[in-house]
Formats: sequence, structure tokens, C-alpha cells
Amino acid sequence: MKNLLYILFIVPLCVFSQEKITGTITENINSEEVPLSGANVYWLNTSVGVVTDFEGKFELNYKPEYKKLVISFVGYKTDTISVKSRKSITHSLISTANLDEVTITARQQTTSRSFIQSANVLNVSSAELLKAACCNLAESFETNPSIDVNFADAISGTRQIKMLGLTSPYILITTENVPSIRGASQAYGLSFIPGTWVESIQITKGAGSVTNGYESIAGQINAELQKPLTDDKLFVNAYASGNGRYELNTHLNTKVSERWSTGLYLHGNIRETDFDNNGDSFLDAPLMQQVNVMNRWQYIDQENGYVGFFNVRYLNDEKQTGQIFFDPDKDRGTTNAWGSEIKTQRFDVSGKFGFVNPEIPWQSGGLQVAYSHHNQESYFGLNDYNIQHNSIYANLLYNSIISDSRHKIKTGLSATYDGYDELVLTENFNRVENSVGAFFEYNFDNLGDLNFSAGIRTDVHNTLGTFITPRFHLRYTPWDKSAFRVSAGRGKRSANIFTENQQIFATSRSLNILGNGGDIYGLDPEIAWNYGFSYMQGFNLFNRKADVTFDFYRTDFVNQIVVDYENPREINFYNLDGESYSNNFQVEFNYNPFKHFDVRLAYKYYDVETTYLSGKKQNPLTPNHRFFANASFQTHQNANGGNWKFDATFNYLGEQRFASTESYLNTIGLSEFSPSVSTLNAQITKVFSPNFEVYVGGENITNVKQSNPIVGSDNPFSSTFDTTYVYGPIFGSSYYAGIRYRIN
Repeated sequence: MKNLLYILFIVPLCVFSQEKITGTITENINSEEVPLSGANVYWLNTSVGVVTDFEGKFELNYKPEYKKLVISFVGYKTDTISVKSRKSITHSLISTANLDEVTITARQQTTSRSFIQSANVLNVSSAELLKAACCNLAESFETNPSIDVNFADAISGTRQIKMLGLTSPYILITTENVPSIRGASQAYGLSFIPGTWVESIQITKGAGSVTNGYESIAGQINAELQKPLTDDKLFVNAYASGNGRYELNTHLNTKVSERWSTGLYLHGNIRETDFDNNGDSFLDAPLMQQVNVMNRWQYIDQENGYVGFFNVRYLNDEKQTGQIFFDPDKDRGTTNAWGSEIKTQRFDVSGKFGFVNPEIPWQSGGLQVAYSHHNQESYFGLNDYNIQHNSIYANLLYNSIISDSRHKIKTGLSATYDGYDELVLTENFNRVENSVGAFFEYNFDNLGDLNFSAGIRTDVHNTLGTFITPRFHLRYTPWDKSAFRVSAGRGKRSANIFTENQQIFATSRSLNILGNGGDIYGLDPEIAWNYGFSYMQGFNLFNRKADVTFDFYRTDFVNQIVVDYENPREINFYNLDGESYSNNFQVEFNYNPFKHFDVRLAYKYYDVETTYLSGKKQNPLTPNHRFFANASFQTHQNANGGNWKFDATFNYLGEQRFASTESYLNTIGLSEFSPSVSTLNAQITKVFSPNFEVYVGGENITNVKQSNPIVGSDNPFSSTFDTTYVYGPIFGSSYYAGIRYRIN
């Protein structure tokens, strides 16, 4: 093994030896310059770097085209210095505890991937979210090729997201690294986070970190919220669309004292207009109203190394859908008209508290705690579904280094509690899940050609048992502006089969659980392995920046709860007996052909199959092919700081398989596969000043819509009624306008 490592890493470095530059990094202690061991030194926009030795010295490969040197260390201000020759460098870093507030203004990419991180993470900034209406988190992925967005059914207006060919329950969705969209909130929870509240999004493909739990299978989506200290003092976003939807978002932030800041975040949306453009007697979009209020507190004590956030949030969300003449006061529980109401109340309290040792800045610790109460009362025609979910989460972390900052460790303890009370049709399902776990993660990073993280956690769960979760990520850079990544990891979760698949209630099918005595609805937990490979290469094309990324990920299920629609009269839930997997290949190209103009192109291929009772088949409503294109341009800012911004996004989805037998599909007017679908969205923003802007846009401008999306709409209480055969847009074209106003 030692000889192999020598051949792979040492020999190439000797063969391709370069000129060197040397130097010393220090820190100032009591007016004396002291060598700083373990500081990171690397060339800007490359992965060529080293770590200082115990005397603060370094020796680094040098090329004439390398102009900027970045010097960093945990707990110190990161510096970037200009290098004009191979002259030896001496530089002193300043502790962050001694820094005044600094504001930096620059144009940066709205989405970015790191050439240095071991995990395959896509960072999405708030500027990217402004490219579309982005009214809530579910709608914030329209300009991102890594996430697929579609409607879950033909009546609820619910957006369903997929990653690597798998639906959102297989994605760990967190808010500031605290699990948030899970359990009872899986179906509608993404619509409960307003888009303006989001500061940035991190999308991790494949196995995530063990520090965030054991449930992640396809990847992780983390939403960072706006911070009261850095958010605008006042922010107002008003939105109106042609489909009758109106929204108002207001942020009010203030600095209470030297260490405390607070923000009040208000969101409201409403739709009261009936639309039935396809004439099937059903609403094309639900009537709805939502009130969402969050109070957020931020605490910073740089001198002593403390930081904290505390959040309190209340949500009330109501939806009504069904036939356009449905009156819930008269028609609920009858066959006079088919209708549905979904009423959700949610209360959240969460806190994050961190500490960085001022004397030993590479040592830090943190505590994350969260409590939520989620209550949903709903009915779909004659089918009742209610769920109450109380959840408690706690995570204690400690970070440090071994020897120097090349060797970092994370370790900690976590605990969860989930209490569920469900009414499904006429039957009650109650259960309590709790777990205690411990984790350890090691990260090696020489800021050169190699870094990796390896983590493991052990959890004791009252229904899932005692189990181990390993995760691994590695990044290797054989040449400039490149990154090879591999990852592997295991995930385990309990499937909440009813709340995760609420579209099943908007059908006339019977529901059957073919259990085997398991602890969760008589079923066993879901277990899967995810493996991934990624290659990213940056380059110059006609003297302008470009990059291309190739991804391949495979998910293999050891056990899965199969949701089987293949029998047109039933929906069956059962444990996997056979093979179930998802293969996902994606190539993405980003290019800046000229100043302020960015182009993103992507192609994805899916191969997703599951063994059903009737045999192994391609998963329904999952296209094999998807093509994505996004273009954005902005003009130069004028003297008042104003300019124009133009954005357009094109999506092509290939044919998708419908579940059920071919003979049945023919009787309801469907073939085995859907037609392909192409949609175009666009937005124009006029920025008058840094404080005021107006935007107008259109969704599905090409007016593509699925004809007859509801099977049996003429007789919704018949045995053929089904709203789940949805492969594309239902509403057709929709146009919107809005304003944004801010006081910094």
C-alpha cells in the first residue's frame, strides 16, 4: 500500500517538478511575531497549496501566471497578497477577534462549485434565487439542473422535487444544517419556507456528512436563512401573478445592542380566483392562503468566541381544491361535488449556539436544538387524512485538529424524538420513534492535490435497531483547475408512507399494506447505498472562463418500501423483493462568453428501475432524458447603481412511463408513455437603484399543458377517478410582476 501511494502521488510530483517560492507565516502575540504552524497557503483559483510547518515556513510550486497567494488559518483573517516574483515572503495573519467590521463588494458567480472540497457541493446564492419568482423553497430550483421539479398530482398544486432520480423523502433537507423538511412536512414543507428568507442553498450530491444524521440517501439540500445582522434593515417584496396568486414578504431587522441583533420575517400569500382553463370542472390551481411569521435573534461575542441564533416561527396554511362549484360547508362528506381541503398549523422553535476558543482557534464546539409541532387536517373527496407530528432534535458537535490544520476532526452526539398520530381513512396509526447516536469524522486536506473525509456514526433507535452509518468523500486534482471526486455512503430511514404520498388519497384506488410484521406500518426500514463519481474541469474558451462537470451516481436499495401503482384499482405498499436502483448521469457546462453574460447547459440521463409484484420495471413518471439551458445577462450599472437583468430557462423532459396495464391505459385515453415536454421561463428585472427594483416574468411561456390531467373528472366518485397521471404543466402560461424595496 505504501509503495502504491508513492507511485500515485510522490513520483508524479517529482516528474513534474516546478520552480518554488518560499516564505514564513507568523502571528502577532504581545507585539512579537511568532511562527504560525498549520496555516494554509495556496494560489488563488487553483488547488495548488501547502501547509506551513512547525516553524511557520512553507515551500510552494510557482508559475509566472500565478499572481495571487491566499493565506488562511482557522480563527484568523484570510489574506490574499500579490506576488510579482519568486522573492521569499513573510506575512503575519491577524486574529478575527481583533478585526473591525469589513464590507466587501464584488461580482461573483450566482452558483459555484469548489475545486478544493472533497464533497460534490453546489452553492446557490440569493442572486441565483432572484432569477425566477422563487416564491418558496420548492420553486427555488427552477434554474438549477441538479434538481428536478414537477407537480405531485393534478389538484393540490404541490411541487415535488427529485435528486438523482429519487423523490424528496430520500433527500435530507435541512435549514442551517438542522433537519427540517421531514416526517409530516414531507409533502408540503418546501412551500413553508419563503424564498426571500433564504440567503443561500447548498446542494450535496450523494452521501452527505455523518454529522447531519443517518437518513440522507440521494443527497442533502441545506438552506441558509437571512441573518439579522447582515440582512437589510427593511426589505419588502410584493408579487402578483396572472393565476390569481398574490404574495407579500417583509423583513424588519435591527441591531439591539453591541452583541444582539433581531429580525422579524413576515410572509403572506393568497389565491381566491377560480381557474378551469381546460374545462374539466376542476380547479387548475388550488385556492389558498398562508400566514408565516418568524422572529430570529442573532448573538455575536467575538472577544470571547461565542455566536448563537434563536428562531421562533408560526405557520398557518390552508388550501382548497377540487371541482370549481364545490362548497365545503355544504358538500363535504357527500357525493354532490368532489372537493378537498388541507389545513396545516405549524410551530417551530430552534437554536444554534457555537463557541470558538480564542486561545486555541482551531478548537470549536456547537449545540443545535429544535422543536416542532405540526398538525394537518385534510380530506380528499370522501377520504380523510390527518396527521400530528411532534419532533425534538439535538446535536452536539466538537471540532479540532490533529497535529496541524491538515488533519481536522468532528465528533459529537445527537438525539431525536418523533411522535406521530395519524388518521388514515377510518384507521388510526400511532407510533413513537427515538434515537441516540454518536459520530466521528476525519478530514485530511493538504490544499494540494488530495483531500478526503471519512465519517462513521452509530445510532441506537427504538424501531430501526442499532446500526452503523459510514460515509466517505475524496477529491484528487491531477492537474490545474480539475477535480476528481468519489463518494460512498449508506443511509437508513423509516418511510412515512401516507404523508409522503398524499396524492394517493386523491384517487378511487384502495390502499393496501402488504406487511411482514415490521415495526413501521408492519414494514421494515429502508436501507440504501449510494456511490458517486464526479469530474470537474475549468478552462478558458476564447479567453473567457468556462467549466464542465461530469457526474455519475448510483443508488442501490437493500430494502425499499415500494409504492406500487401498477394495479389500476389499488395502491400497494410492501417491502422490496428483488432489485431497485437508480443510475444518474449528468454533464453540465458553464460559460461566460462575454462580460455579465452567463450560460449554463446540462443533460441528464436516468435509469431508475424497481421490482414490483408484476416484475422489474422503469419507475413511473421518471424521464430517461432531460435537457436544461439557462442564460442570464445584466447591463452595466449606471451612476445610480441601476441596471437591467435578463434571465431565461429552458427545460426538456423526455417521455415518461405511466403505471398500470396497457389495456387499462388505452381505456382512459393514455398510452404507455407520455409525450415529451418542453417549457420556457423568463424574467426581466429593472434595478433603479440598490434600494428599488421591479421585475416581470413568465412561466411556461410556450403554453404547454397536459390535456385531461384528471382521469375520470366527469365522474369523480367512480372507480376510475385518478389525479396522479401528471407528467407536465397543468395551468399553461402564467405571467407575474413584482417589486423589491430595501433599506440597507
